[in-house]
Amino acid sequence: MALFAIGDLHLSLGASKPMDIFGGWDGYVEKLKAGFERVAPDDTVILCGDLTWGMTLDEAREDFRFISDLPGKKIILKGNHDYWFTTANKAQTFFAQNGFTGFEILNNNCFAYGDAAICGTRGWLYDENMDGTHNGKIMAREVLRLEASLKAAEGRGFAEKLCFFHYPPRFKGYICADIIAVMQKYGVKRCWYGHIHGTGHRHAVTGTVDGVEYNMVSADFVNFVPQLIDV
Repeated sequence: MALFAIGDLHLSLGASKPMDIFGGWDGYVEKLKAGFERVAPDDTVILCGDLTWGMTLDEAREDFRFISDLPGKKIILKGNHDYWFTTANKAQTFFAQNGFTGFEILNNNCFAYGDAAICGTRGWLYDENMDGTHNGKIMAREVLRLEASLKAAEGRGFAEKLCFFHYPPRFKGYICADIIAVMQKYGVKRCWYGHIHGTGHRHAVTGTVDGVEYNMVSADFVNFVPQLIDV
C-alpha cells in the first residue's frame, strides 16, 4: 500500500476543451494512463483539484469514468476549475449512481493513512490590491476549512498531518500567510499543491521553507506521473 499525489488532470472527455493545444499537454490522456501504471489497486492517490473541464456532473461523467478506471483509491480536492462541484454529498451520490468506486472527498475532514492524517483544502490566492475573484472572504473560508481538517486530525490523535491543496500556499513573490500560519499552528511539516502550469513552473516553490516542505504536483510539472509520498 503506497500513497501518491498528482493534480490538475484537466480532463475533457465529455466537454470540448482539450488541453493538447497547450505546450506540454500533447497526448496527456495517454500519458496519464501510462503514469498510473505505477499505482497498485490498494494504493491511494490524492488528486489536487482541477480534475475535469465538465461544468456539471453530467458533463464530467466520462472524465470520472476515466479516473475511476485508473488504479488506486482516490481522494479528491476541489480546484478553481472544478465547476461540477456543488456539495460533497451530491458528488458522492453521483459516484454511487454511476458505479464509480473508490472516491473520497477531502472537504472539512481528514483521512487516515497509516499513522498519518491526510488533510487539506482548495486554498486561494488573495491579494488585497486585486479585484474580482481574488478576495478576502473566499480566503477566510478556505482558512476555516483547512483548520477544520487539521482539527479533525488532531481530534483523532494523529501526530503527523500531511496537507494537500490546489492553490500553492506560497510561490516566488507571493506568500499566503493565513494558510501557512494554520499549517504551522498544527505542526504540519509537508504539503503538496498544484494549479501552476507552463511558464509558471519557474515560480513554483519546492523544498523546505520555514520548517514546511513544499511539493508541486501539477500534472504537466510531474510529466503526468503520480508522485510517491514517503510516509
